[in-house]
Amino acid sequence: MKPNHVHVTEMDQYERSAEFVDVMLAPVWTALDPVLAETLRGAPGPVVDVGAGGGHGTRVIARAMPQAEIFAVEPSRGLRAVLLARVNEDPELRDRVTVLPGDLLRATLPPRLGTLVAMNVIGHFDPTGRRTIWRLLAERLLPGGRAVLNLQPPAEPMAVPHTRFSELCIGRRRYEGWGRAEPAGPEQVTWRMTYRVFQDGEPAEEVEVEYAWWVLGPDRLKAELSEHGLHVNPTGLTDLGLWCITRSPE
Repeated sequence: MKPNHVHVTEMDQYERSAEFVDVMLAPVWTALDPVLAETLRGAPGPVVDVGAGGGHGTRVIARAMPQAEIFAVEPSRGLRAVLLARVNEDPELRDRVTVLPGDLLRATLPPRLGTLVAMNVIGHFDPTGRRTIWRLLAERLLPGGRAVLNLQPPAEPMAVPHTRFSELCIGRRRYEGWGRAEPAGPEQVTWRMTYRVFQDGEPAEEVEVEYAWWVLGPDRLKAELSEHGLHVNPTGLTDLGLWCITRSPE
């Protein structure tokens, strides 16, 4: 039984992988959930959830900030479909979450922001895009507001060997997620992801995607933020790579 093989370039890296990405991220969010919730405790709204994906983080935000309005921004049509369905089927989310298509840098957001959450997403922004985000925070973040993001390895352009990062069974099908990275310039790597599906032990489907990822380490993050009068400190367990950004009091 030969799997159907599909190769997708970066036009929309989630066009074919969205069905795998959301379920494979669930274990990651098991670890992130309590740490992010604690970091958001007492933060003001409104909240922007950047690259909200299928809404795992959106649910964490909603529970941690039960009164806040949330703007969930997701450019991928496939992941946005999961996000919109997840929001719609929960009456509490449906009343408070607005799902926005497109890129954060082009989204229509409130003039003042209480909180910005950017989980598993900062590497999709090039240095110019990152600086636009830092400027947005410096200009529009409310007093007492904060931004929370995580830095994912590698912090420098380097090869990451082919590694299985996820495996789960749903019904008769077993799903595997594999990834490897290769340097693609002084500040970038190319991730090549492979999603394999087996039914009754036989290969049934294989999907490959690749995308550019802009590397960012703590020192570079601190330097960029300081240029905009922003402060950053690690939060939670070190291996989760979470950082909390605040601005100087007005």
